Amino acid sequence: MKLIVGLGNPGDKHRNNRHNSGYLVVDEMANQLFEEEWSSVKKFQSLIIKHEGLFMLAKPQTFMNQSGEAVKKLIDQYKIKSSDLWVIHDDLDIALGDYKIQKGKGPKLHKGIKSIEDKIGKTDFWRVRIGVDNRSAENKISGEAYVLQDFTEEEVKIITPVIVKINREVISLMVKNK
Repeated sequence: MKLIVGLGNPGDKHRNNRHNSGYLVVDEMANQLFEEEWSSVKKFQSLIIKHEGLFMLAKPQTFMNQSGEAVKKLIDQYKIKSSDLWVIHDDLDIALGDYKIQKGKGPKLHKGIKSIEDKIGKTDFWRVRIGVDNRSAENKISGEAYVLQDFTEEEVKIITPVIVKINREVISLMVKNK
């Protein structure tokens, strides 16, 4: 089984934050591929959609920096190999509109990814790194403050087609890497 985890922060307050890019991608994947609805599973601290024993989508309901807690529970319960784990997250090292899909390589600093690495004790999982940096040189606010802000209307127009493209590519890669 492949576990696809979208990282973000729970709650309406964070729904449209740049930090919730991972949630946006798995929401789109759920809308495109599955008829199932998200189920809240407290023992996994996650919203999940389990599809025919092939794929599981998860949105940890911990805050970003504790994402590893939920991911570890899912991996242990379903005996998922790290090579079958796909983590989708925002990345300030990449410009808005760009993304990278890499196995075992991540951003310089991302507390959600670090939490997962620490909890599962491995780094060899897939990372779908969604570029969110659209700060101007004159307006370089801190990364932590920036990712907790909502996407602007202009940024939504840029990120929406990227989310669709990421979904197509992730599904294609997962099929190819059975």
